[in-house]
Amino acid sequence: MTKRIIGLTGGIATGKSTVADYLANAYNLPIFDADIYARDAVAVGSPILRAIAQRYDTDVLLPDGNLNRPKLGEIIFARPDERNWVESLIHPYVGDRFQEAIAQSSAPILVLVIPLLFEVKMTHLITEIWVVSCSPSQQLQRLMQRNHLTQEQAQARINSQMPLTEKADLADVVLDNSSTLEILLQQVDVALAQGSSSHNPI
Repeated sequence: MTKRIIGLTGGIATGKSTVADYLANAYNLPIFDADIYARDAVAVGSPILRAIAQRYDTDVLLPDGNLNRPKLGEIIFARPDERNWVESLIHPYVGDRFQEAIAQSSAPILVLVIPLLFEVKMTHLITEIWVVSCSPSQQLQRLMQRNHLTQEQAQARINSQMPLTEKADLADVVLDNSSTLEILLQQVDVALAQGSSSHNPI
């Protein structure tokens, strides 16, 4: 039987983690998260972290040797060329980890949480695309509150991603997270029950 591999994506702070947690807790589906793999990629002592430290000096390291994420964020969200350089190191590592997880799992349904699914061209890994969406104003407010950012900082992070409307156009399922949690989770139930569509990701 062919695996059903759901690519769960959306914009930053639109509710991907909420959907992933629900799929894990309510349906016991295995969740594989790009953000966790990305953190592993820059673990203390890793070759990728050493390369980042060499490029930006030790300013991007905390006293314990871990990556200073806010400091690196200041650099890469202000300079797209630097963001591209950092991502060119991390994304191949993340892609390899996803492929290992898919190969090793015997579950019939897998969920891959990939915030930059389209941007890093990982649609070949999945069989259907779910996009979690909300209004631009909600996204901005949620991101500012969650990450304690100014409006300018939050908008820069949103702008670094592909527009939500474009992601929704490429989706098999669009989960509208502009209302209540209950309504969002009802949409998840329906999407999971309906199964894959005939859409073939590019």
